[in-house]
Amino acid sequence: MERVAIDPDGVTIRLSRAELVVVNNALNEVANGIDISDSEFQTRLGESRSKVRQLLAEVKAVTER
Repeated sequence: MERVAIDPDGVTIRLSRAELVVVNNALNEVANGIDISDSEFQTRLGESRSKVRQLLAEVKAVTER
């Protein structure tokens, strides 16, 4: 992973395909594999399960290109 830029609007990083697959798999496991309540999910991850699933879909779309 290479950090390309950090600014107030976001962070730009460069990942290898293998690194992106790891991120995809981790998001999938967190969003779909672990069995915790939605409120505990929000507490632990700082975001809702639906938002994490949305991010997962976006990452997955990139991995399939």
